[in-house]
Amino acid sequence: MTRISILDQDRCQPKKCNYVCIEYCPGVRMEEDTITIDQKTNKPIISEELCAGCGICTNRCPFGAINIINLPEALEEPIHRYGQNMFELFGLPNLKNGSVVGMLGPNGIGKSTIIKILSGELKPNLGSYEEDVPWKDIINFFKGSQMQSYFQKLSEGGLKVVHKPQMVDLLPKFVKGDVKDLLVGVDERNVLDEVMDSLELKPILNRNIAKLSGGELQRVAIAAVVVRDADFYYFDEPTSGLDLKQRLNAVRVVRKLADDKKSVLVIEHDLAALDALSDYVHLLYGKPGAYGVVSHMRGVRVGINTYINGFLREENVRFRKQPIIFDVRPPTQLKEGETLTKYSKLRKSYDGFSLEVHDGKIIYNEVITAFGPNGIGKTTFAKILAGVVKPNQGKINKKVKIAYKPQYLVSDFEGTVQEFLITGAPNYGSNIFKSEILRPFSLEDILEKNVEDLSGGELQRLAVAATLSKDAEIYLLDEPTAFLDVEQRFKSARAIKRIVESRNAAAIIIDHDIVFIDYISDRAMVFYGEPGVKGLATEPTDLRSSMNRFLSNVGITFRRDKETKRPRVNKLESYLDREQKSKGEYYYLES
Repeated sequence: MTRISILDQDRCQPKKCNYVCIEYCPGVRMEEDTITIDQKTNKPIISEELCAGCGICTNRCPFGAINIINLPEALEEPIHRYGQNMFELFGLPNLKNGSVVGMLGPNGIGKSTIIKILSGELKPNLGSYEEDVPWKDIINFFKGSQMQSYFQKLSEGGLKVVHKPQMVDLLPKFVKGDVKDLLVGVDERNVLDEVMDSLELKPILNRNIAKLSGGELQRVAIAAVVVRDADFYYFDEPTSGLDLKQRLNAVRVVRKLADDKKSVLVIEHDLAALDALSDYVHLLYGKPGAYGVVSHMRGVRVGINTYINGFLREENVRFRKQPIIFDVRPPTQLKEGETLTKYSKLRKSYDGFSLEVHDGKIIYNEVITAFGPNGIGKTTFAKILAGVVKPNQGKINKKVKIAYKPQYLVSDFEGTVQEFLITGAPNYGSNIFKSEILRPFSLEDILEKNVEDLSGGELQRLAVAATLSKDAEIYLLDEPTAFLDVEQRFKSARAIKRIVESRNAAAIIIDHDIVFIDYISDRAMVFYGEPGVKGLATEPTDLRSSMNRFLSNVGITFRRDKETKRPRVNKLESYLDREQKSKGEYYYLES
């Protein structure tokens, strides 16, 4: 076994613990320099050569900042390591001309690092983090593989690579002016008109980039990459912030690159979008924040099903105890149960926009999902239910306690995650809080971090967890999967279901991830109309009927995977697509 030692710099608090890791280390007691103190940071440095792997420092550290990990012997030499006691990456994905290759794995496992390496933003150090490894050594390391010629050309400037980054909200800091000026300036393939039509960008062409929403920035960023003429195209989470129709439009635009014989690599957490995007997929496993391993390439269907089953047979690695189970039977037409509350027909008007919601009822122990295009009034409906906004007409018949997580999160709390939970989460510290909230949302890993320093995914987990910790009858969550990886999405879904059932409550969830919606829904609401002008919403009904209504407007059909029963997008004008449309079965055929 190869052993690595990982120190989480954010969690390590030597002033509070007085270096208990050093005090209890058997190697230090034998006068070896197994753990020393970094004179610059005053934090411990663990020698991987001297560490015996006893695990005492891991158990004794009061902040859980140390991980001693035994790696399988089968692993080859690392591709990159960020520094001593820091993250290490093993392996790189294969790239195929005329194909889209997807990468699927948890946050913090090395996906963005891979794209930075392949795009030339980060030079791989082959584990030698203390020196600048020359290109000839890197090229020689990959001798006999596809990557040898890739890095040879990359080092000589002979490859043109375009990269759509994950954080598109930073785009206005680096690019000024109108959308049209940006896109016209980078259109090297003369495909701008086609791309703008596909991504529905023409209405915002004359808008200033600084005034765009997150979803609009995402579509502009995708367009700015696609119109460039490059050898390799890399997309980091291209569907984040997009509604379902926009996601599938983005899928078509990126797929067109492969049709044009380009090589494309994609990181994506929406399983339906990843399935529709990719020809092949690499699963990444390991320990987030510590090390990541790229598994061998699989066909996209086999790869996603392998992920859902949680076991890599060829690598003999199990990364989840249980497979993810989707309902085999269609949901019942009507959900029986006691009514928690009802609402009459709701109307709300703003300057230039109006929303009308059909009257409906909410039942105890159910999860209702709400979906539809961006700008159609879903968030307005949530604010009406939460009492943040008053409707012009209609009312909630019975006032109930509502815990509300808004769509946009603000991290203005001054203090740590633990302090935030102590002040805002009832029953913090109890066993039930640990089992229902702390562990499912992996908050133990970030307790010592300042709230203002959290990543988008960490802040989302904290916000959802804090909302679910409150004593409420309805939990109202607006886009709870944003910034979460696939594993976190399913963990959140299971936690929400457990809490709703154990507390005899209900949940209303607004989201765009079809696989997440399918997994968690009891009933659903469809929002439709003209985005930004008029929104209409149905009453809650069974998921299949709701999806049929919504997808018929979008012109897309879904089927069930035969093995895992997960939803899969049908290719446009394929036999199944045409058959389901002829029967009016847009979501899936009767089994």
